[in-house]
Amino acid sequence: MSDRSRALESVSAEPGVVKPDPVLIVDSVSKSFGALRAVDVDHMEIQRGTITALIGPNGAGKTTLFNLLTGFDRPDQGTWTFDGQSLKSLGAHRIARTGMVRTFQLTKALTRMTVMDNMRLGAGNQNGESMTRAMIPSIWAAREREVTDQATELLHRFQLHHMRDEYAGTLSGGQRKLLELARLLMSKPRIAMLDEPMAGVNPALTESLLEHVKNLPNEGMTVMFVEHDMDVVMDISDWIVVMGQGRIIAEGRPHDVAQNQEVIDAYLGAHHEDTSVYDQGPVEIDHDLALRVAAGKTA
Repeated sequence: MSDRSRALESVSAEPGVVKPDPVLIVDSVSKSFGALRAVDVDHMEIQRGTITALIGPNGAGKTTLFNLLTGFDRPDQGTWTFDGQSLKSLGAHRIARTGMVRTFQLTKALTRMTVMDNMRLGAGNQNGESMTRAMIPSIWAAREREVTDQATELLHRFQLHHMRDEYAGTLSGGQRKLLELARLLMSKPRIAMLDEPMAGVNPALTESLLEHVKNLPNEGMTVMFVEHDMDVVMDISDWIVVMGQGRIIAEGRPHDVAQNQEVIDAYLGAHHEDTSVYDQGPVEIDHDLALRVAAGKTA
């Protein structure tokens, strides 16, 4: 058990449970699209310095919740705070400046810019972005060198340096995921919000991407991620939040969630005491396997 997992050892496995040191607190956040209540979260806390997975079947409201928390959509009601600061009235760019930075299910690399230029765009506090200051190289040149050095170090770390001068559009899907995560780190976030970071990544790059995500708390970051791959979720998560029909239906450590009947029901649709055709009585279900089957992953 890691030190960060140990902080959650005594926390009850129940929806909306209070955490010892929450960095993100969500209260009464809801969003409807017509008659559909896509998100209806009473209370949620994300423990500082941990990796928290947000899971649930398709249509559970996971990405919509991400969009609300990061300012890409507006809730019908509710409040949420990041490190004590209310984010309710802030737009996406201002939320990012607080240190809450996200990636997307579909990568947002600027395909007609080079890998290095994509990285440079991720850095903050660039004096050259001001029209007046851009006219005076002595003001922005030092910062540009710092940004380039930071980008170079990250590209080496993510094994993309050999493609630094290539257009981002020439990268494979997995390489674009690596680029997006590396670009996120250019802004030095305090919480990384990752929407399906492993989607579309081939097995050769999945392990590399996993290791990078695992290391983020060691650099002082909190991680919250949406993922359908249960092998990934069980491998790297300290805590799991489960959504169903817009609500949080369960929370807990990976082994708690794997044995939670309500979670199994949300994925597979009913209680799963399967009676054999030979009337031999109920058959015990391996809940962990059931979750993996429901997610289309049966390693």
